[in-house]
Amino acid sequence: MMLRRFLYLAASILTIYSFNIPLSAGTETIKNSNPEILITLRKKIVKITAYKSDIIRITMSEKAGQNINPFSVIQKPEGYFTSVTDKKDTLFLSTEKLNIKISKSPFRIKFFLKDNRLINSDYSPIGTIRQGTKTTCHKKLFYDEKFIGLGEKTGPLNRRGRTYVNWNTDHYAYDINSDPLYASIPFFIGIHDSLVYGIFLDNTYKTRFDFGASTDNKFYSFSAANGDMDYYFFGAQSIKDIIRDYTWLTGRMEMVPRWILGYQQCRWSYYPDSEVLRIAKTFRQKRIPADVIYLDIHYMDGYKIFTWDKKRFPDPKKMISELNRLGFHVVTIVDPGIKIDPKYSAYNEGVKNRFFLTYPDSDFYTGSVWPGKCHFPDFTNPEAGSWWGNHFSALINPGVEGFWNDMNEPSVWGQSFPEIVKGRAGSMDKMHNVYGMLMTKATFEGTKKLLQNKRTFCLTRSAFAGIQRYSAVWTGDNVATEDHMMAGVLLVNSMGLSGIPFTGPDIGGFAGTPSKELFLRWLSIGVYTPFFRNHTEINSLHQEPWIFGERAESLSRRYINKRYELMPYIYSAFYEAVHTGMPVSRSLSILYPFDENIYDHRFQYQYLFGPFLLVCPEKSSQKTVDVYFPEGKWFRVDDETQTFTGPCTQKVKSDLPELPVFAKGGSIIPMQKIVQHTDETPGDTLFLHIYMGDVKTAFTFYDDDGKTLDYRKGKFYKRDMIFDPGNKIFLITKTTGKYRPVFKIIKLILHNFTNIDKVNINNRISTLARNKNSAVKSINIENISDEIRMKW
Repeated sequence: MMLRRFLYLAASILTIYSFNIPLSAGTETIKNSNPEILITLRKKIVKITAYKSDIIRITMSEKAGQNINPFSVIQKPEGYFTSVTDKKDTLFLSTEKLNIKISKSPFRIKFFLKDNRLINSDYSPIGTIRQGTKTTCHKKLFYDEKFIGLGEKTGPLNRRGRTYVNWNTDHYAYDINSDPLYASIPFFIGIHDSLVYGIFLDNTYKTRFDFGASTDNKFYSFSAANGDMDYYFFGAQSIKDIIRDYTWLTGRMEMVPRWILGYQQCRWSYYPDSEVLRIAKTFRQKRIPADVIYLDIHYMDGYKIFTWDKKRFPDPKKMISELNRLGFHVVTIVDPGIKIDPKYSAYNEGVKNRFFLTYPDSDFYTGSVWPGKCHFPDFTNPEAGSWWGNHFSALINPGVEGFWNDMNEPSVWGQSFPEIVKGRAGSMDKMHNVYGMLMTKATFEGTKKLLQNKRTFCLTRSAFAGIQRYSAVWTGDNVATEDHMMAGVLLVNSMGLSGIPFTGPDIGGFAGTPSKELFLRWLSIGVYTPFFRNHTEINSLHQEPWIFGERAESLSRRYINKRYELMPYIYSAFYEAVHTGMPVSRSLSILYPFDENIYDHRFQYQYLFGPFLLVCPEKSSQKTVDVYFPEGKWFRVDDETQTFTGPCTQKVKSDLPELPVFAKGGSIIPMQKIVQHTDETPGDTLFLHIYMGDVKTAFTFYDDDGKTLDYRKGKFYKRDMIFDPGNKIFLITKTTGKYRPVFKIIKLILHNFTNIDKVNINNRISTLARNKNSAVKSINIENISDEIRMKW
């Protein structure tokens, strides 16, 4: 009894005492170094660490510190155990939010809430086992359990009944059920019996997740081909909070330059420089907004990274200067292969400093890719990473501002490096899945340094957990089909569930040529996708918005205009992602995890873009679509006579040109005037759309210069906006931050505020102007520096 009291007191005051407690059969000792409990078994060592009160790390190894992944987790433990109680057969651990029950023989772990509801449990007959080098954790499968997330994985929203492998793969024109693809994010969320939890398997070897695919509904499992069983358990009781905690652990994105949120035009490839300028000028002549043009591999001299083709691009600085004048920013592709060429300085430097990957006999590994025979940087070597990053001056000096990391699975002709190839941190069986992320990290850190106070942008195809700190991720070499368009929606939402908020597919499809109808539908979905890039391959027809005829050009302009009108809303949603990890495209499972309807195959593609816009994708050939409306009021944004009260299912029109998009009751959606690019001033008026609803809502409006890192010094503009229908108040709080935006007027646009013709704004009665739609009214507010309180 006295020992138990001592343990509780030690934990509570956060002092660290180390001592050993003899254990019964199956274990040898426990060492308590709060927040870490070290359990020594006869054949393994188990560490249980309280990273937070609802984040617990479990590590099982044959010897301490065997499997260390220094690339994903960026936090140190901040939690502690409030009690550690040893009984004959069981060890009980508690934090402020969780209870953990550990059976000693056989060794099994169960996680409970403080009210003793079971969240997650080892599968009693098996638990965690090692077979050769492979280690597998078996978990109890609850009768109603669903699984979501796991990053870039094909298949339905609910992953139960399927098996997935994490091994980054260059998979050109992949099938909509192909696995694995380009990214490995070994993090998923379990949902059962009104409870939720998350698990992150922190192991970089090839991993496998079997969500009850062939176990007669008895258990599910996750395994690693080598290394330790090392996973983090997240016990927060909302999906939003689990994502917040996971991105606290593995990091969050930085504010991106505003221009990368606009429309982007890409092709393999645009060349020479006259063709690049022709494309840019055509956008301006046709008044189709765009911000970015990409240069694929043909800008390089013989595909050698950090070079320019002198015939195709004799003066890249002059070309980029002209593109900047037109309001375009340039992103160039970069591949990891360094051509073996004694006349090539990057090759000579890499050889001299031994920056390249080697075979076990220390000879440099050689693989063939675009330039021919190449060596490949060892990005686990910090010196090699710095060397790589410094070479971006060859691109930045002429004016390049974005950097597209490709072929970094890593890919060679023959698919991937032999697993015996090694770098400083180990052989490729261990480092394969993180190679692309480490390349992108080196690109991000190098360009960030060279650009000084300007924001950099990185894009990658290959990724691992933590990639969101450095880069956006696109979904690789998709195909111009209706099924691929729909599958891309699920991929983007799944990556959002897995901590990556800045994602998107190649709009229109990379491989093949879309029909006019497919292109238009895909483009209309792209408006409501975080990464908005049109990209196609060299053997397809061109895919610029004017290629499909005058009507398609007009509709493309209309869709892209909508993206730019929504820029204040989108930019604020990215601010939320930076600070909480909340994705911009949000699976309905985040807010409605226990609603069975959202997992229905008809409705699983629906998602929220930002907090308020319900997007309902459907194939271009479909004239109608069944839409599931969760609880609350919903208003179709292109036809406000269509209103719905959920939960309910309704058949709505989905034929071109309109994509079914609905604003949630209580929506607060800031918009601006149409511009041709984000560097163009959108006028002095912020159009603030408010939709009548029954529940209290809030939105944080955020703005800054969109270009520099000055926001870190307080040069930002932030205001909370609160809609409170119970008290009939809409409140805009005082400004925080030193930045002053271009907006000088707020135009409140009130949707479905029926029987209301006057409002009280800061104790002054004002009459509302009625728009064409009788349900829409508006009023201008010119004095916007202080708090604004509207009552009705």
